Amino acid sequence: MTSIPLRYGRSTIELVFDATQFDILGGNHSAAALSDAEIGARLDQPIDSPPLEEIAEPGKTVLLIVPDATRLTGSGQIVNLIVRRLIANGTAPHEISIIFATGIHRKVTEGEKAEILTPFILQRIKTLDHDPRDLARLVNVGETSGGIPVELNRAVVEHDHVVIIGSVTFHYFAGFTGGRKLICPGLGSARTISATHKLAFDCDRRTRRAGVDTGLLDGNAVHEAFVECVRLAPPSFAVTSITNDRSITELFCGDWQTSHRAACDSFAKSHTIDISDKRELVIASCGGFPHDINMIQAHKTLDAASRACIDGGMIVLLAECEDGLGRNDFLDWFNVGNTSELAERLCQKYQVNGQTAWNLLRIAESHDVRILTGLDSDVISKMRLNKIDVADIAGLVKNKNARGYILPAGAKFHIKDSTISN
Repeated sequence: MTSIPLRYGRSTIELVFDATQFDILGGNHSAAALSDAEIGARLDQPIDSPPLEEIAEPGKTVLLIVPDATRLTGSGQIVNLIVRRLIANGTAPHEISIIFATGIHRKVTEGEKAEILTPFILQRIKTLDHDPRDLARLVNVGETSGGIPVELNRAVVEHDHVVIIGSVTFHYFAGFTGGRKLICPGLGSARTISATHKLAFDCDRRTRRAGVDTGLLDGNAVHEAFVECVRLAPPSFAVTSITNDRSITELFCGDWQTSHRAACDSFAKSHTIDISDKRELVIASCGGFPHDINMIQAHKTLDAASRACIDGGMIVLLAECEDGLGRNDFLDWFNVGNTSELAERLCQKYQVNGQTAWNLLRIAESHDVRILTGLDSDVISKMRLNKIDVADIAGLVKNKNARGYILPAGAKFHIKDSTISN
């Protein structure tokens, strides 16, 4: 027998298993953290762009856009370096602002702001909050070729220069996170966010639209809509990190499109796992906080795990969900008999989180999903999941006569095999 630590919220759980029965997917992935000097060297050699110091001339205002608490980007280290560079280049501290790209997520707390930016920056640089429903702080910058109105936070057009700072991981329908997503949906209105996300669902077929999937950009209608939106108010500079736990292991910067694509290509190369078969039992940790901060975020790991599990097989998900479901109205989507009814409701009145609920229910209908979580049992049951404890997991691993996989960081990896269409 051997063991592996699996992250659960801000703690870890030691899983003991038979190495002849289980294979670990993505467990050995590691890379050294970049030093400030190494990040600085990358900032000095941007992709398809002059260095930031040549773009943001003294006397001009600069807006830094960073992710919210649901993302792990190493943004504190990056923001510190960029702010110091801007000030050394002649930009006054009062000419710099930072805004959190929350999209339709909740507002970032003061404690989270300090964690995201570091207390040093939070005390010295003005921060802004985004509200997708605050019409006074939104401005229409045009519309996409498909007729989607593009409404963004006014800060994007009120500053002379905009710098987007994020990280790249897989996204189950936008292809990848980061880049263009910092502005749309990150700083979009509720109407713009809903209309762009709706492109992920094919209401004629009542399922995910063709071309919309994990790790796909070309031909992905959602990604292409995001890009169209951002082209109407493009950032001056982009920084995209790849992280390992809380450390930055690689960084790409420069043009907001080509540098982000380079980051996506690099991430996909090192985080795509090819498997030869699906198995009966998959045990998946989201990778701990913030990947399991709420159920909407933890669902991304459930999606990844389902790609490695046979239909009718069992998925064991470790997701603490200290922040609950992620939306107060998320559970309402499960007031249906099955995914067909949910899809019908979704197409009649689309909402972003309804699509997440549809995908979660689709997986729950085709798999036996057990979850270790802080969520109440009645909430879990309504989502067609089964709540378990640590002892239950140990018993399943020991007694269930099945070959399986273990995903220690399910939120970071894309699983592919010959039976999956990508």
